[in-house]
Amino acid sequence: MVATIIDGKELAKEMRSELKKEVEQLKEKGVTPGLAIILVGNNPASLSYIKGKQKASEEIGVSFKLEHLEESISQEELLEVIEKYNQDDRYDGILVQLPLPDHIDETAVIEKISPEKDVDGFHPINVGRMMTGQDAFLPCTPAGIVEMIKSANIEIAGKHVVVVGRSNIVGKPVGQLLLNENATVTYCHSKTKNLREHTIQGDILIVAVGRPHFIGADHIKEGAVVIDVGVNRLENGKLVGDVKFDEAKEKASAITPVPGGVGPMTITMLVYNTVKSAKKRVRP
Repeated sequence: MVATIIDGKELAKEMRSELKKEVEQLKEKGVTPGLAIILVGNNPASLSYIKGKQKASEEIGVSFKLEHLEESISQEELLEVIEKYNQDDRYDGILVQLPLPDHIDETAVIEKISPEKDVDGFHPINVGRMMTGQDAFLPCTPAGIVEMIKSANIEIAGKHVVVVGRSNIVGKPVGQLLLNENATVTYCHSKTKNLREHTIQGDILIVAVGRPHFIGADHIKEGAVVIDVGVNRLENGKLVGDVKFDEAKEKASAITPVPGGVGPMTITMLVYNTVKSAKKRVRP
């Protein structure tokens, strides 16, 4: 068996094309979707991620603003900046790029963003709405993963999903979204004993641990769908996932590559959420 490659780059391209049409329709009604990103300091990885978000925004016609702040800014001053964007009707989405400097409380910052503009889907109100199956801004990477699985015409309902990783950004929410789609979900993490005994049972295996080549073919059930969320840079500069791709593709029925898998979908879901927010500004 040679796995079908679930091409996130191609799916992202298709979705962005549709979003561009939606933005054009919104502009005809006098609404230009706007996204504001707040960056504290000069983390090189953060700067790189923001470039990708800016490119995607501009590609579909979303107005983009980067508020670049000094690393020494106080928490109180940062919260004031967020409140300024909460009150600014030109921006439908606000995102504070993580990680933040140590002297700033990440939780306080996330909770300061208006839930109605929380296009990252991290605010406790949006998390609660997601948990209870209500309409909400869904976290971008988990939402992108669900879109990828559906795009490959893979049945979710009744399947056993095994998630390796329990972060608040990917692991926990992706399991919840797939539970909302009627899957049976098992979470594994660093304290799980006999990891392979769990992963080998997964009809759909989602790996988000940030450890290069952590999962090999022996962890994978024959014919499973493998979603690799990890992006790890080796010493030689090569980007690899958490899964041993070359091994896994011989055993899986479908698999995401790294790069070109989940990454492009994460950014696409961010602009999707921004457009979704902007639609609320259109008077019926």
